[in-house]
Amino acid sequence: MATFPSNPIMSLTAEQPRHDLGESYGPELRLADLLTPELADLELGYGTAAGDLRLRTAIADRHGVRPEDVVVTVGGMHGIFLLAYLLADRGGQVVTTAPEFPMTRNAFETVGASVRVIPLSFDEGYRLTADAVRAQLTSETRLVSLATPQNPSGVAVPRETLQEIANAMTEVCPEAYLMVDETYRTASYGDDPVADTALSLGPRVVSVASLSKCHGAAGLRIGWVISTDDGLVERLTTAKFNTVVTASPVTEALALRVFEQESTILAERRTWLEQNLSLTQDWVRANSDVVEWVRPDAGALCVVRLKASVDLERFRRQAVEVGVRLADGDWFGDEPRVFRLGFGYLPPEELKAALDALRGAVCGDH
Repeated sequence: MATFPSNPIMSLTAEQPRHDLGESYGPELRLADLLTPELADLELGYGTAAGDLRLRTAIADRHGVRPEDVVVTVGGMHGIFLLAYLLADRGGQVVTTAPEFPMTRNAFETVGASVRVIPLSFDEGYRLTADAVRAQLTSETRLVSLATPQNPSGVAVPRETLQEIANAMTEVCPEAYLMVDETYRTASYGDDPVADTALSLGPRVVSVASLSKCHGAAGLRIGWVISTDDGLVERLTTAKFNTVVTASPVTEALALRVFEQESTILAERRTWLEQNLSLTQDWVRANSDVVEWVRPDAGALCVVRLKASVDLERFRRQAVEVGVRLADGDWFGDEPRVFRLGFGYLPPEELKAALDALRGAVCGDH
């Protein structure tokens, strides 16, 4: 019987704790930020299978492609699931990494894919190499699934590495697609440049992303898949129609408003993320006797590891007692002493308080 694997990450949708360091996105937009009088006239009928043309145009313009290359999905995970279903069901071979966002891994397991895993480690800074990917490729590979920046680490895959991977796929498995989850691509820090989309690396490269993380609009449930392969876009559109028919015209209209204000929204968030990253970095340095981290390249999240001197089970109990919620590393397929720390969600003063509480849980001095 087909089923969806369970993962404790679902607990992040439960009641919010006192100190939430488990979330992986920045501050949330409010509906009032997006409402206009014109939206009151919106007709509540069906949308289109591919998605509202104006919204697809806005997405396409930011990726240097045509609106016809974009399929709007119900969040980024909907797009990932559709790709898994279309390209790798019933034993189709997928190459991916661990750690990895658990719902991505679950999508491959749910459709019955044969998954080949590239292990990435804290000690090596979660750096992916093209040689490691090539070693897992076979003529049976149908999909290579990568994220940049990665979740949970926030570590990016350099463009040169992605190009080498695309070249290797052309040699070994030319019919396969390279799916790049670019959900955190625009969540840079301060004046740091935003990485180019991977789409220009070749026609077999597919980009998946959403408004959930960088833009703080997870509640809209709007994501997208972009491909310059017309045949794949047609299959994705048909698959979307057969799963959800269309996205909500209401949330598509609100998503368009997000893009109309995107430069302001992202500029404010990059300042916020830069400040909170600095606070987190200072906290790690001040507590280097008990924790260590891998500094992220972008995004609202990072990975922290407890040193061997810390009693792991006591830490977990005391984190609950002081109201600190984290995302355990084993949710993502990482080692038990690792956890994902989301530093982008809380305002700076609340982040300071949360990190102070976390120190108490780590050291047992709360």
